Amino acid sequence: MNTYSLTLNNSPDNGAPLKVDLLNIKKAAMTLRAVNHKLRQQILKLIDDEGKITVTELYVKLRLEQSVASQHLAILRKAGFVNTTRDGKFIHYSVNAKRLKELNKFMNDLLE
Repeated sequence: MNTYSLTLNNSPDNGAPLKVDLLNIKKAAMTLRAVNHKLRQQILKLIDDEGKITVTELYVKLRLEQSVASQHLAILRKAGFVNTTRDGKFIHYSVNAKRLKELNKFMNDLLE
């Protein structure tokens, strides 16, 4: 067994060992953690309301330090919840609705 998987021998499925991919579980937890933060939820809402926004517009409207806004945008970008497009020296952020729908479906499936 390596550090990224776990094999359980007492599986309910016909006694076959159950393999758990710990790396994917960790990735899922990081993804959920990205949206389970009040400020990041506010950021997503503002971006959705505006359609697209630059980091400058975002930190001015939310009255944040530029570094704080950038850190939270980086977390949302890494988790795939925002898309970026470059326009000259400006980077515009928009909500990745497809990714949020995937998350919503995952959560509904998980809670069934």
